[in-house]
Amino acid sequence: MKYLVTKSHDIRYNLALETYLMEHADLSEPILYFYINSPCIILGRNQNAYEEVNLDYVKAHQIIVTRRTSGGGAVFDDLGNVSFSFITQDDGHSSGNFRKFTDPVIQALHEMGATAAELSGRNDLQINGQKFSGNAMRVEHGRMFSHGTLMYDVDLDVIGQALNVPADKIASKGIKSVHSRVTNLKPHFAPEFQNLTIEEFRDTLAKKILGLTDLKDARPYELDQATLQAVDQLNQAVYSNWDWVYGKSPVSKIQHRQHFDQGTVDFRLEINDGRITDLQIYGDFLGQGDVNEFAEQLRGVRYQENELADALSRIDTEYYFGKIAPADLLALLLRQE
Repeated sequence: MKYLVTKSHDIRYNLALETYLMEHADLSEPILYFYINSPCIILGRNQNAYEEVNLDYVKAHQIIVTRRTSGGGAVFDDLGNVSFSFITQDDGHSSGNFRKFTDPVIQALHEMGATAAELSGRNDLQINGQKFSGNAMRVEHGRMFSHGTLMYDVDLDVIGQALNVPADKIASKGIKSVHSRVTNLKPHFAPEFQNLTIEEFRDTLAKKILGLTDLKDARPYELDQATLQAVDQLNQAVYSNWDWVYGKSPVSKIQHRQHFDQGTVDFRLEINDGRITDLQIYGDFLGQGDVNEFAEQLRGVRYQENELADALSRIDTEYYFGKIAPADLLALLLRQE
């Protein structure tokens, strides 16, 4: 098995590298690939960004949001997390077989003292009912990867604020909060593994999976200049592309209502492919114009702050809403309940 570590902490680049390797690398031998990300949210391929992510919070805290090509749910990563990926040929029997790829990881965690770590349900790794890893796969043209997260020392307080975890999902598991659903690995390890840097945790894990005592003996997967250039292009075309991250979101219906001194405004939006496809407006504000004309000027606009702000700057909002400030209308359009 070849071994690869990326120095980048940008989830978008790291996912682009993984995708490029799955599609183009020489996979006569599997590749074990590790990456560590700065704070980010990774949406599953089919998830709705506007429902899964607290957009106000991630903007204020400069958390990257992107979308992967594999399915599953949204996850939060920071520099206390290690992500792993097994990139390999598809032998025809591995699709959906998360145990095959997580067993080596679980065995390594057991050796580090987390003896209760186990695969639970479809694709989660847990300790005593608390999740520390989510896993997903992509299989295409006889090639595949199976990847997952490993929460070593993640800031658990951020997870519940950055992600909009549906109340019914929490209730269905018979628990009260996001905090009680997840755990870090660090407190479950033997004392000698509880004070590692995130890089030391990654390297310890790699040595155990590869059966080595020194990573100098690992056989690296070398990246040539052509590959690096292709990965940069893929990153820009897909993982850093607004249309991929937000435009892939399925139809979402949103209602935002607020009372201002100048009257109440009730926006009811339909977002499809990341753009406003319908907007109905109600309220007792004192504008003079037909609000259907206002709504028509926002249809087709990306549901994104800078694009909405630009659209509003070209509209005489006072004509439609009276003395309500354009900045207040923009904030209401974008507000998350």
